[in-house]
This record gives sequence, C-alpha cells and structure tokens, in this order.
Amino acid sequence: MELSVIKVLLPTTLSFVIGILLTPRLTAWMYRNKMWKKQSRESNTGITNEDFKKVHNANDEVSTPRLGGIIIWASVISTIALMWLISKVIPSDVSAKLDFYSRSQTLVPLAAFLFGAAIGLVDDFLQISGRGSYAGDAIRYRRIKIATVIVIGAIIGAWFYFKLGMTGIALPFGAGTILPLGTLFIPVFVVVLLATFSTSIIDGLDGLAGGVLAIIFAAYAAIAFGKHMVDIAALCGVISGAILSFLWFNIPPARFYMGETGILALLVVLTVVAFLTDTVLILPLIALPLVATSLSAILQIISYNYFGKRRIFKIAPLHHHFRALGWSREKVVMRYWVVSTVCAILGIVVALAG
Repeated sequence: MELSVIKVLLPTTLSFVIGILLTPRLTAWMYRNKMWKKQSRESNTGITNEDFKKVHNANDEVSTPRLGGIIIWASVISTIALMWLISKVIPSDVSAKLDFYSRSQTLVPLAAFLFGAAIGLVDDFLQISGRGSYAGDAIRYRRIKIATVIVIGAIIGAWFYFKLGMTGIALPFGAGTILPLGTLFIPVFVVVLLATFSTSIIDGLDGLAGGVLAIIFAAYAAIAFGKHMVDIAALCGVISGAILSFLWFNIPPARFYMGETGILALLVVLTVVAFLTDTVLILPLIALPLVATSLSAILQIISYNYFGKRRIFKIAPLHHHFRALGWSREKVVMRYWVVSTVCAILGIVVALAG
C-alpha cells in the first residue's frame, strides 16, 4: 500500500518539477519566435461592442504565446520516460513497481494524450501563421478538426470494443451494473469525446483552464487509486502535476496560453480515463464547470440563430458572461476553482460509493 502511494505521489511531484525547469527555456523560445496570433478578433457575432471589449484584450491576444500546452505534455512524457529508464538502469522490485507505464492501463490513454497534443499543435501553428485563424470564422477548418476528433474517437472506441472487450458503461450506485450497448459502444464513445472536446472553449482567462483541469485530473487520480488502478492513478497524478507547473506561470499576468495543443490533449485523455475507470456517467459531475461552460455556448448559439437573435447570456461562454457583468478575471477564475473542487469531491464520493 505504501509503495502504491509513492508510485502516485513521486511521479506527480517529479512532473511538476520538470515542468518548472522546462518553462524558462520554452518561454524564451516562444517569445523569441513570436509564437502568438498575428491577428486579433475584432468582434463576435451577437455581442455588443461594449460587452466584447469587457472580455477581450486584443493586445494580449497578439502578444502572448499560445503554445503553453507543450509544457504539460513534455513534462508528462519526460516523467514517464524517466521512471521507465530508472526501472531498466536500476532493476529491482521497487523500481519496477514505480514504473507506471503498462499496456493494460496507461498505453491507451497515453496514446490518446499524444494524439490530442499533435492535433492541437497543428491547430496552434495554423493560427499563429494566420492560416487557421478563427478570427475569420474558419468554418471549414473547424469541421476538419471535428472530423479528425471523430476519427480518433472511432479508433479508440474500436480499440475499447474489440481489444478490451468493453461493450457497455457502468451505472452509478449500480454495484457493478453495466448498461449494455453492444456495437453502439463505439458511437457512444465518439459522442462523449466530442462532448468533452467541445469544452475546449474554457481556455479563455488566465489560469482558468489550468486550475479546473488540474483539479479534475487530481480527482481521477483519487478515483483510479480507490479502484486499485494504480498505474492510471499515477498517470492522472502526473498530468495534474504537469498542469500545476503550467499554472505556476499562467497565473495573471499569464506568460502564455495553453493553446489547442494542451487543451485537446487533456480533454481527449480525460474521456479515455473516464471510460477506463467506469465513470462516464459521473464525468459531467466531476467536470461540471466544463459542462456548464460548453452548454452556455451551445444555448447562446441556438438562441441567437433560431429565436430572433436573442441572447441568453451577455456573452458566451459562461466565464465571459461573468466578466461582462463586471466580475474581475481573478474573481471568475477563483470561483471556477472553488466550484471545481466541490464537484471533484462529490464525484470522488459517488464514483467510489458505486
């Protein structure tokens, strides 16, 4: 038991330290090469100019690097590689136990993590170069990205179905009761991935996405540990530690934004971990701030396009609505963190009680 605890806490701490050490050099490289958008958004459909100016700082958008997510996945990869290397260079029962890379638990989520990071990295570079800028409402590019996520979801879902034999999802408080889906498991996986992916809009205020996601992955580390899935618990801990190292430098004024390479990697692996830990139906509770943020944007679009251009929120997504109401950035971010912590605790209780 003690060694299992160390197996989670040691690499989590190591990931945080590696991230802190990597950041100065990476930051210097990003600023030296001007890795930020070259064109700022000037307006947003359905939003008054006054409200838009309250939440949008054009100077920050074209002067702050957006590749901060590299810190997260570089820290995770470095930690995994280091723990694996130690187990090989210093072979022993202890070092072998501390190596949390395994085909049975961490191979699939790690592969998903890297897939998301790669897709996001391409997206970021397209936006930095101006060829993938959302400022011009690049609908075609958005569709390509969504289609890519669907393909990835189908591949991972098929792996779960055919290789792991997963054909249903667990019900909360069901004492191991599984809702059978059969071949529908694959499209359900894709839908959950797309729903999680839609929450990428949370990366809008300094420290917001980092704080919320660090709490969510810490919660999943606790859930996986409670379910005796120690390798997954270690991976989630490492991801949380890496996010915290990013957050150390992302607290206002942020040195960089997480960007798509960070947010997509985290949201894709979050979906995979939810399925592996049988907590798909509990995920909306654990990630309630993400769900609320995503729904606010969806409802705003529906209301504006189909109900006479009416707006439910002053500006969507939700965190920008609070900014438009006059809340400071710090107040919005810290209250998101508080709600995330409460939801994470409730989610852990529900997940382990079932």
